[in-house]
Amino acid sequence: MTLARLLPLLALSSTVGAQSPVPTAAQQIAAAVLPLPAEMRDGATVMGYREPGKLVVLREGRNGMHCLALYVTRPDFHVACYHKGLEPFMARGRELRAQGVAGTAVDSVRFAEIKSGKLKMPVQGALHTITAKKEGFDPRTNKVTGGSLLSVLYIPFATTESIGITAQPREDGPWLMFPGTPKAHVMIAGKM
Repeated sequence: MTLARLLPLLALSSTVGAQSPVPTAAQQIAAAVLPLPAEMRDGATVMGYREPGKLVVLREGRNGMHCLALYVTRPDFHVACYHKGLEPFMARGRELRAQGVAGTAVDSVRFAEIKSGKLKMPVQGALHTITAKKEGFDPRTNKVTGGSLLSVLYIPFATTESIGITAQPREDGPWLMFPGTPKAHVMIAGKM
């Protein structure tokens, strides 16, 4: 084998089994779309990090879903996909966190902006996430073990009475979180 043919193999073998500090765009895309059904993955817009702190579009999509490879900047594995109608709400949350706003204060600001008309919230929107321990994700196989699935249906200002779903957290069925607020949403959790 010539040196010219050996060098690419050596480069490949050095990346197998060890994930770079910032995964490649292809790795981030493959991981970010995992919460979606297989038939929707190729059409999703994917955002990720090419360097810490700088979220960029890694791939433009065509099916109206946006996926984020947030595991690059978090201590756990976390990816999320949501309908494009939620992007202004989600982007504002990222912007506020980058400015140092934390916890429930992020929602307080967004709720006030929705009420004032500065921030638009869609009538409905869906979000799907996978969260696991960092070691629960294998970048070589793009598989997650021991993770939690979460599907969220945003229904702004929904109440338990208006949709007939309890506000008590449940492991075996849907429940309503933040009832009566712009961020009211039905939670459906699962395990992997």
